[in-house]
Amino acid sequence: MTMEAELTWTQGLQFVGRPTDGPAVILDNPESGSGASPMEMLLMGVAGCTAMDVISILKKKRADVTNFRVNITGERAEGHPKRFTSIKLEYVVHGNDIKSADVERAIELSTTKYCGGIASVNGEVTHTYRIEAP
Repeated sequence: MTMEAELTWTQGLQFVGRPTDGPAVILDNPESGSGASPMEMLLMGVAGCTAMDVISILKKKRADVTNFRVNITGERAEGHPKRFTSIKLEYVVHGNDIKSADVERAIELSTTKYCGGIASVNGEVTHTYRIEAP
């Protein structure tokens, strides 16, 4: 399955990103502050991916989840390309009669089998370019 998105420069270091059939998001540098930085978007993407997996698995187990969040922390290298050297996830689950074994299993399945975001941070990236001149 192929996914596509487009990123268009607006001004300064601000860009508007738009998936093929989805809403636009603004990316910016931290100094300008009009949107999340690309690395923050990457962290939120990983957190969102695993969060959706875990909630989906817990719902299939009929867990009565009343509140859920994922706190994510990424440590970056000092030198360029300043990649994430570690990413820590904390899942906070509230609910009625939630079984810790169910939560642990849902997290394990997400992080080892289902979450494409987690798998992608270790994936290979290829690239091409095109120059268009008037």
